[in-house]
Amino acid sequence: MMADANKAYVGPIPSGKKIKIVFVIGGPGSGKGTQCSKIVNQFGYTHLSAGDLLRHEVKSNTEQGTMIQNLMHEGKLVSSDIIVRLLLKAMLASGNDKFLIDGFPRNEENREAYEKIINIDPEFVLLIDCSREEMERRILHRNQGRDDDNMDTIRRRFQVFQESTLPVIQHYEKTGKLRRVDGTRQPDMVFEDVKAIFEQLNTQANQGGIAQTNPFKRWFLHLCCGCFDVQDRRD
Repeated sequence: MMADANKAYVGPIPSGKKIKIVFVIGGPGSGKGTQCSKIVNQFGYTHLSAGDLLRHEVKSNTEQGTMIQNLMHEGKLVSSDIIVRLLLKAMLASGNDKFLIDGFPRNEENREAYEKIINIDPEFVLLIDCSREEMERRILHRNQGRDDDNMDTIRRRFQVFQESTLPVIQHYEKTGKLRRVDGTRQPDMVFEDVKAIFEQLNTQANQGGIAQTNPFKRWFLHLCCGCFDVQDRRD
């Protein structure tokens, strides 16, 4: 079904070097950022964060950035379509073909927008599983001067994560894509498990056949042009 959807959207996926996407999910204070940094250093992925991309767009002073800023000030959610298109734009700009998408999909709406717009099946979804007590301890003791690091806000963030992201976790668990690691341990110990998962992926890729000429750039340009065509005409 995934391949059929890809064909309908951008034409047949060309044979050649495969585009790899890994989602990294975990609650606030689970250590996602630390593990993402280690994965990038060890395996050469491009690390993308939906939150960082939104903040960057706001600072860019574009029309879309102003719209996003206004939504945030009004306490409204930025649409999943906008988030996914920002991810796609960053993927194209990177020139890489391996992407680590941090804190995404945050909810089922994110996931459905991703499947509609990008529609590349993730290699797997890495869940940094950490107890609520440990995440609370980490957030309260980290000295980053963040205004949102107070107990009431922390508990609201936990609740949002539980209510919104749990259905996403359950979806990928049912499809066999979920890879769960124990995030309560020291970062280096967690990374040993994470590294084993990525090494297994590399082994499977190496056994998949001889790589052909990479048509990544041409295919991705078709994909990106298709996504932004409507917006460009409006501009």
